[in-house]
Amino acid sequence: MTQISRFTGEVVPVAQRVTGDGDESAAPEGGGGFADYALVSLHCLRIYLDTSYRMTIDLLKEMPQITGEIGLSKADLPSPSTLCKAFDRISMSVCRVLLRQSAQLHDPSKHGAIDATFYERSAASRHYCQRTSYRVQKLKVTKLVDTDSQAVLDVHCSTTREGSDADLAEQIARVPAGDLRSLAADKGYDKQSLRESLRDLGIRPLIKHRIFAPYDHAHNARIDEQRYNQRSMTETVNSAVKRSLGFAVRARSWFREFREIALMCVVYNIKRAVKQGFIESAEGDGIHCFTACSTL
Repeated sequence: MTQISRFTGEVVPVAQRVTGDGDESAAPEGGGGFADYALVSLHCLRIYLDTSYRMTIDLLKEMPQITGEIGLSKADLPSPSTLCKAFDRISMSVCRVLLRQSAQLHDPSKHGAIDATFYERSAASRHYCQRTSYRVQKLKVTKLVDTDSQAVLDVHCSTTREGSDADLAEQIARVPAGDLRSLAADKGYDKQSLRESLRDLGIRPLIKHRIFAPYDHAHNARIDEQRYNQRSMTETVNSAVKRSLGFAVRARSWFREFREIALMCVVYNIKRAVKQGFIESAEGDGIHCFTACSTL
């Protein structure tokens, strides 16, 4: 079984659970439309393949086994324009639930880390930029990562740099608050109100104080160094996502770009879970497969 087949075998059940239409036919019947889980699966495959809408459909026409796992045949595949328009109907709330469901494939620990990175907005013509006031060149993306499994637990996107990182961290940590016991971050998140909010949520803040007074040294000395040093896992995840799925988004409008970033994290989680599952099965059978043990 190929990597893409294993990936499809994982993404389809996750999409069916989230959309709730797993019992419906994936292909249009009687004048109806495509099932939501089929469209979500196709968009995840598009991001997995890191190709355009047209190229994704062309490639899937040559992959009957992959389309069959979604419940589609070669003749059932939507046109590139249909797939593109369907992306607008996938709400951000669905993307977030998909992200949480994909993270659960890793059996995450109760220790997280948070950090921000930037994604390029794909190049557009000068005429297009002037016509649509397309001036923002980068997206600021903040990821909450499980330090043990390196799964992305939640994500926040912004086209501006307004507001502090600490305020964003407080907002993001509230989503999986019941599942977290500690949160590590660098000194850019040093804010007393964030520490107090995390403690109110039952989360231990692992954020070093900037040195303004001697007692700040004492505060830093009480931090669990082993857990604090795991904050570097966010940089590892950011690098892995960009290397495997691209450092730029293809969408033009900001709301589509946010959804694309969220689905990139979903694809990363499932892709990593598939590889880890293959490694475990190979070890159980006494098979040494070096290609499967490579990192994302």
